[in-house]
Amino acid sequence: MKVKESKFISGNEAIAYGAIAAGCRFFAGYPISPSSEIAENMSFLLPKYGGKFIQMEDEIASIGAAIGASIAGRKSMTATSGPGFSLKQENLGLACMAEIPLVVVNVMRGGPSTGAPTSPAQADILQSRWGTHGDHPIIVIAPTMVQEIFFEIVRAFNLAERFRNPVVFLIDEINGHMRAKVDIYDESELELWNRPKPENPKGWKTPYKRNEELVPLMPDFGEGARFNITGLDHSETGFPTGDPKVRQQLHYFLRDKIEKNKDKILKNEYMEVEDAEIIVVAYGSTARSAMRAVEVLGEKGVKVGLFRPITIFPVPEEDMYRVCKNAKKIVVPEMNLGQYILEVERVMKKQMPIVGVNRTDGEPITPEQIMEAIKD
Repeated sequence: MKVKESKFISGNEAIAYGAIAAGCRFFAGYPISPSSEIAENMSFLLPKYGGKFIQMEDEIASIGAAIGASIAGRKSMTATSGPGFSLKQENLGLACMAEIPLVVVNVMRGGPSTGAPTSPAQADILQSRWGTHGDHPIIVIAPTMVQEIFFEIVRAFNLAERFRNPVVFLIDEINGHMRAKVDIYDESELELWNRPKPENPKGWKTPYKRNEELVPLMPDFGEGARFNITGLDHSETGFPTGDPKVRQQLHYFLRDKIEKNKDKILKNEYMEVEDAEIIVVAYGSTARSAMRAVEVLGEKGVKVGLFRPITIFPVPEEDMYRVCKNAKKIVVPEMNLGQYILEVERVMKKQMPIVGVNRTDGEPITPEQIMEAIKD
């Protein structure tokens, strides 16, 4: 691919440039540390590309505006941090039920409540999956490097559009504010997906009629289709229904369009896992420390490897089990009191010791902490 330009930028800025390259043309948000630079950069980038930026009165209105713009046919994004992410949950559920493409960025910080507004944490892992009520589909991406953030926000938009589903994009204060050289690519150089549409939207009366991937065809609101949107259980017409069979089928569709397409959604990275006796499972900025720990111990002859899920939900169960099944021990470092480790324990059925390395004091987990857990 041909590089458009290179910039020395932060992870938050990389999100803005990546979103523009992905075709995002609407952003609504509300200032909150440590994510505010995303809104700031979108405010001056979007007008240059014919897009719209709006600062809303609060977090609830922000995601509501982004949902509305998506329904009207624009690739849309909102960004926030922990307390704001909590406020967005009800409308996130609406986007899941109504199957509205949307990217929600959460630059994580400590909590609960106001917590530590300017310090890093990985406190919202389980909230990203189960924050809104009911059984709902969700895709969650947690990148590590600044360049990777650029490419992964593009992938987030692609997945949101392809599967008509919200995608939660998790980073934390460390990789939000960390700076690195980032190659910026024009959208013409990238593989981009757009939501599936009917060939003739005029007169289209079944906004929830599904394609072979179980994804509804979605004309833009105002193109002439008959388009009813509701948060209630509904039939393929979009209108509410009380029919138990139709309601049950809808819930299966919501689940299966993600579960049955996991091979197109999941993405992992592996480091020295072939004959590893100890596997570190790490994501986000903590994976940087894990990489260093694996590198240092590997040079000393310790057989240790790294499994890094980039798509953390849906959980990469088959890949995780395949990589970890022969390990004597698994180490899971995360800046919380133990959230993703619960998924590792579930997948591995506690076949071997699974040890957490946890920190919630606003400081990053160090390679030395991980190495100590590996050696113990």
